[in-house]
Amino acid sequence: MANRTKGINALLACVLLLLGVAAVPAQAQQANWPSRPVRIIVPFPGGGSTMDTVMRLVAPELSKILGQQVVIDNKPGAGTVIGVDAAAKATDGHTFVGVANSFTVNQTLVKDLPYNFGRDLQPVVLVARTPNVLAARAGLPPNSLAEFVAYAKKNPGKLSYASFGNGTTAHFAGEMFKMMAGIEMVHIPYKGQGPALTDLLAGNVDVMFGNLPDFIAHIKAGKLKAYGTTYLVRAPQAADIPTIAEQGYAGFETDSWYGLLAPAGVPKDVVDRVNAAVNKVLRETAVGGMLTERGLEVLGGGSAKFGDHLQAETAKYARIVKDAGMRVD
Repeated sequence: MANRTKGINALLACVLLLLGVAAVPAQAQQANWPSRPVRIIVPFPGGGSTMDTVMRLVAPELSKILGQQVVIDNKPGAGTVIGVDAAAKATDGHTFVGVANSFTVNQTLVKDLPYNFGRDLQPVVLVARTPNVLAARAGLPPNSLAEFVAYAKKNPGKLSYASFGNGTTAHFAGEMFKMMAGIEMVHIPYKGQGPALTDLLAGNVDVMFGNLPDFIAHIKAGKLKAYGTTYLVRAPQAADIPTIAEQGYAGFETDSWYGLLAPAGVPKDVVDRVNAAVNKVLRETAVGGMLTERGLEVLGGGSAKFGDHLQAETAKYARIVKDAGMRVD
């Protein structure tokens, strides 16, 4: 019996020793993070979205601070679900994902999401935001928002509005405006803002809510008509364009925001390190000014603050999805 007890104790000692030995490499790996290139998944097409622009501006300076290359990996599709899911399932400890409003909309809009926000992902930092603009193809007869609403009421269901995917800001804004204005339009979802904007410029769709920085040059060139912006106050970079709210739709407000999430398995000190690095990029390098010049509002802040923002946005969009009867087309 005594020999058996000694044997069990010896076995336990070996197990504990093995656990201790196994813990050292993990701790060393965490202390030496990043030990390989850092990947930021962008769930939008390359070159055709404000999200892609923001992350590609941040990445080079982030690389310098972290001491490893930061690589942008575009994985568009399914209203950003494909890219976010890829990040949620990543186990390398070096993968992050850029998210926008669509991430919080999808919590209500999309049935059977392949990931669970609270279980699989965690907030890192909120980077920036920008107002949207309701723009129309140059050949559409109405020249103002009031004229557009009257025209839409005379032609119910005959007008189309583009979005850069189900659950994106453009989809949400279009449905909310339909509800507030009492009009009917057909939703045409695209796989990104770039293709949608191309078709709007070509006259293949009638109107679209888009990110103001990507539309302003086309509006000034007369290639698109602007019916209104979506902050409650006029956007500094387009002060001559009235807000939708001031044109009789009080409280109408949408924006496009951009932030970073990490898989839930990434240690907190790594999340804190990336948060601090991104904040440094925004505050202490030329990137903040470059974003401002492009019409974006630089944000930053702690990961907990971003978490609160995500919770508030999820609740807000859940109400709108329900009230507007939004669905995935």
